[in-house]
Amino acid sequence: MPFTGFNLKYPEYEVLTPQSNKSYKLRSLNVQEEEKLKGSFITPTKITEHLNKCLYESLTAKPKEVTDFATFMTTTTLKDREALLYGLYHITYEEIRNYDVRCSTCRKEFPVTVKASNTFSYNAYPDKDILIKKVKVPLPMSKGVFVYVQQPTLADEVRAIDELSNVPGFTLELVTETLVIDKFVQEAQGDIPEKTYSDRQDVIDAYLSLPARDKREIHKSYMTHFGDFGISLKMKVFCQHCGADEVVEIDMVENFFRMVYSA
Repeated sequence: MPFTGFNLKYPEYEVLTPQSNKSYKLRSLNVQEEEKLKGSFITPTKITEHLNKCLYESLTAKPKEVTDFATFMTTTTLKDREALLYGLYHITYEEIRNYDVRCSTCRKEFPVTVKASNTFSYNAYPDKDILIKKVKVPLPMSKGVFVYVQQPTLADEVRAIDELSNVPGFTLELVTETLVIDKFVQEAQGDIPEKTYSDRQDVIDAYLSLPARDKREIHKSYMTHFGDFGISLKMKVFCQHCGADEVVEIDMVENFFRMVYSA
């Protein structure tokens, strides 16, 4: 008799996104979905696409205003995705197993295993305007230049990757780092009119030209107004070699794919 499927109810986990303040429920991955993720992990630029689709397809309940994948992409921030990914990881794997840590004292590596829930902390954004909020930041070294800082959405990220993936020098790290910048504005100087740079490539070029202190000011402002609102996965570990203790922050995306591949 051919297999017609089990009458299964997958475990579910509710997540309140920390920045858009939306409630979602996710179910655990099944074996077929794990295998699909393994087979589709081809290039770094495709990781984001597969991760977003995986999260959306795992949703069993979502807000009524999130009617389709496109709406999910435009109303979910990168920080929200971290919370959803934590929920998917927690309900699928529960434990963070054999996570390699390098001791900052003796520089030796050792593995640790801990329940994901024991590493979790949450800081919610207090208002509802985060998707439209822009913060004007004067740059301390580049006089007369302002940057407008924002919280990027999943749609912003995908659009930037699509636009820039064939540009020489492209890296995902640089795209992610500059997504928090909506635009640069240089004030009018004498006969030179005000200039605005909002094209993604222009933003990156302008960013790379800045003095290092300006870069730090941009990311300090981003963290104050946006970045500190989200989830954090931290655990205290003790080095198996020298006994030193330290607090380690877990990279959820890296650990998620590590678990998928080891499953």
